[in-house]
Amino acid sequence: MKSNNLFQEFCKYVALNILGMLGLSCYILADTFFISKGLGANGLTALNLAIPIYSFVHGSGLMLGMGGGTKYSIFKGQKECENANKIFTTILCFTAIFSLFFILAGIFFSEALTSFMRANDEVFNMTKTYLQVILFFSPAFMMNDVLLCFVRNDGNPRLAMTAMLLGSLSNIIMDYIFIFPLQMGIFGAVLATGFAPVISMLIMSRHWLSRRSSLRLRKPELYPKLVLSTISLGVPSLITEVASGIVIIVFNYIILHLQGNIGVAAYGVVANLSLVITAIYTGMAQGIQPITSRAYGYGKNDDTNRILKYAVETMFIISVFIYIVFLFGSNPITELFNSEHNEKLQQIAAKGLKLYFIAIPFAGFNIILSTYFTSTERALPAQIISLLRGFFLVIPATILLSFIWGMTGVWMSYPITEILVCILGITLLRFYNKCNGQL
Repeated sequence: MKSNNLFQEFCKYVALNILGMLGLSCYILADTFFISKGLGANGLTALNLAIPIYSFVHGSGLMLGMGGGTKYSIFKGQKECENANKIFTTILCFTAIFSLFFILAGIFFSEALTSFMRANDEVFNMTKTYLQVILFFSPAFMMNDVLLCFVRNDGNPRLAMTAMLLGSLSNIIMDYIFIFPLQMGIFGAVLATGFAPVISMLIMSRHWLSRRSSLRLRKPELYPKLVLSTISLGVPSLITEVASGIVIIVFNYIILHLQGNIGVAAYGVVANLSLVITAIYTGMAQGIQPITSRAYGYGKNDDTNRILKYAVETMFIISVFIYIVFLFGSNPITELFNSEHNEKLQQIAAKGLKLYFIAIPFAGFNIILSTYFTSTERALPAQIISLLRGFFLVIPATILLSFIWGMTGVWMSYPITEILVCILGITLLRFYNKCNGQL
């Protein structure tokens, strides 16, 4: 493909997916804003204690969607359309199975999960309510994630973006209506979040009615090797989302000990803004995945490397702009979520924004590189990057640095982790390119 055409396609896919993922991330950000206004610091604390469960649900959907979408796009690049549709059907079956697991967890284990999240008497009922409704709507969240990935890989990124944005807009509108005029409290907030993916899927149904759709249901063939290889390509996406949930749990435990509920509420502001920033990079990564996988299917390694270069350069420019906003706007940003004007919450969160988000260019690089490896069927380095940044470095770093520097150590554990993983990621990229004779 010519360089100009490739760059235009890159811009189209990345821009549409960043907008779409920003819309998707607003599910939780809208909850954060409206809950802070309607329920105060206790509402923010309950939301932040419950939000890791959403990360598990969303991560499972992305694992199936990204893994299946990558295989689908590679098969299409190799002109194996029948195999592509068998992958599509198989992934839908696995989505139903995973959804059942989450629904049963909500029915039988919501109280145990709430206790595990360390919710105290002040916020226990609100946290439990949020967990139960999120788990009840897990089929909608997961199926939406899967269908978004397949519609995008079937050549319709514009519709995927529209579905995500309109789903998010409906969430914001329903959040306001349920929390304020109807006075439904945290149940109203999470109910609005649950309806959003349903609306998104209704909008995507247009794709199946159009002539451009290549997606067809076929009899699923559960070949273990093919299923495992497909799901393994989506594991880095699962790890990224689940890791963010586990990191929130670990941070909550440590911050409860250091600063109590107000500290957790302050971290809730930082963590939920972090979800939005991560969504930008995830959108960029998901944007390059279809065109990278297709180029890889055609055997065009130069194109795959060029796409990665475009993504990294774009990510760096966006990261500089975002950090400048947080550096100079930390106080007004925090005030948006501090409806009770709590001075302690304001101080902790404003400082946290400046330190925590030093990590953003490194986190962006790691997310993009992990998806690049996945898109070219190199699951192992993608999983190494995801596991290190999600579990094996960030958790020990948080525990150690919080012991040494208190809250400053908590905030700095994230950038230190991402910098170390970034160095390793560059090393892995050079190694694999050298093995393929590209350096």
